[in-house]
Amino acid sequence: MAQVLLLSDAPDDALPSLELLNHRVRSFPSEASSIVRAPNVDITLIDARKNLAHARSLCQLVKSSMLSPVMVIVSETGLPTLNESWHTDDFLLTDSSPGEIDARIRLAAVEVEDEAPSGEIRAGAISIDETTYMATINGRLLNLTYKEFELLKHLALHPGQVFTRDRLLHDVWGYDYFGGTRTVDVHIRRLRAKLGSEHETLIGTVRNVGYRLVVSGSDDNGEGEDIPAADSLSSDTV
Repeated sequence: MAQVLLLSDAPDDALPSLELLNHRVRSFPSEASSIVRAPNVDITLIDARKNLAHARSLCQLVKSSMLSPVMVIVSETGLPTLNESWHTDDFLLTDSSPGEIDARIRLAAVEVEDEAPSGEIRAGAISIDETTYMATINGRLLNLTYKEFELLKHLALHPGQVFTRDRLLHDVWGYDYFGGTRTVDVHIRRLRAKLGSEHETLIGTVRNVGYRLVVSGSDDNGEGEDIPAADSLSSDTV
C-alpha cells in the first residue's frame, strides 16, 4: 500500500478509479501552500486536467521540494503539452483503469526504494551514518545526542522540505510524546550551535511555518541558500 498525495481542487473527479485501490490517499488543494502542509508520501499526483500552466508550475515546485515521484493527471487533449519542462515522472489519464493506476504507482514506489541509500545519508556537507549513529559536516564529527541525531537525520532525509514543529515532534519524538513543540525549537538551536557559525544557516526557518534543511550547490563553503516563503525568515524562532 502506497501513501499518495493528490493535489486537486476536485479530488473526487480527478481519478475516480483511485478510490477502488488499497492505497492511502490524502487530498489537498492544488496550490503551493499545500506542499508545506502535506505529509510524507510515496507518490504525488497533480491534477492537470484544466489549468495546464498552473499544474506544470506546481509539478516543478513539488519536484524541487519533495522526494516523492510526481505524476500528472491529464486528459487526452492535454497530452501534447507534456514535455521535460514539467519534471514529471509519469502521467495518468483521468479514465485510467484501477489496474493501470495501481501498476504505475507500485512501479514508481519500487524505483524510489531502489534509489534509497543504505546506511549513509548525504545532504550537502552533512554526512550521516545510520549504522554507527555518527554525523559529520565537511568531515568534522558532530557530538550529537540521540534526539539531535534523529532530528538532523529526519531533515537530511528530506532536504528542502519544510516541516512544522508539530510534524517534527510527531515524526522524531513520536505520537506518544506529551511535551510541547518548544522542544523542537530548543533542539534546533542546539543543532545549529553544534554545526558551527559557518554552517548554522543550513537549518533554515520559515517564519510561522517551520524548519527545513537548506542544501544547495554552495553548501561546501557553508553558505545556505535563501529560503523562498510568503513571510520573511528568522534564524531562531518560528
